Amino acid sequence: METNNNLNLDMEKDQETAFDYSKRAQWLRAAVLGANDGLVSTASLMMGIGAVKQDVRTMLLTGFSGLVAGACSMAIGEFISVYSQYDIEVAQMKRESGGETNKEKLPSPTLAAIASALAFSLGAIVPLLAAAFVKEYKVRIGVIVAAVTLALVMFGWLGAVLGKAPVVKSSLRVVIGGWLAMAITFGFTKLVGSHGL
Repeated sequence: METNNNLNLDMEKDQETAFDYSKRAQWLRAAVLGANDGLVSTASLMMGIGAVKQDVRTMLLTGFSGLVAGACSMAIGEFISVYSQYDIEVAQMKRESGGETNKEKLPSPTLAAIASALAFSLGAIVPLLAAAFVKEYKVRIGVIVAAVTLALVMFGWLGAVLGKAPVVKSSLRVVIGGWLAMAITFGFTKLVGSHGL
């Protein structure tokens, strides 16, 4: 009988550990995706403006605007999303416990918003730093693509490890997706810009 109790306790501890890991992995995965979004969005904006304006100042201002706008958008979106989840969980707790709520078990909309904005900003800073010190236009474009590619490989690898997915496939998918976003933005902006808009 005692052996069964010990076995049950061990199983409960294993379940708690697995649950904690999955919860942590979910947040880490969201952070990686947020950083990847910041990286690709900002790099694509910079490549797009670089298709029609070759000076470094315009490219950096565009990238910085993309960083601020994207971080604000991500933070607000995450705050609203997590607050909706918070309200649903509070209502569920009240139904189940007759009006009592355990705030410690509830998600924090503010922390989620801050984490989302920071993750986006972390990714967005990569193309900004890559472009900041290069005056020559063609070299600057090459440096941005190289820096973004390296960061995409890292984010793809990290996402694969956290999601227990095949590393090479995942990294390749992330890199190709990032390249496509930059190439399409560059191409369409060049096309529109060449028609005098």
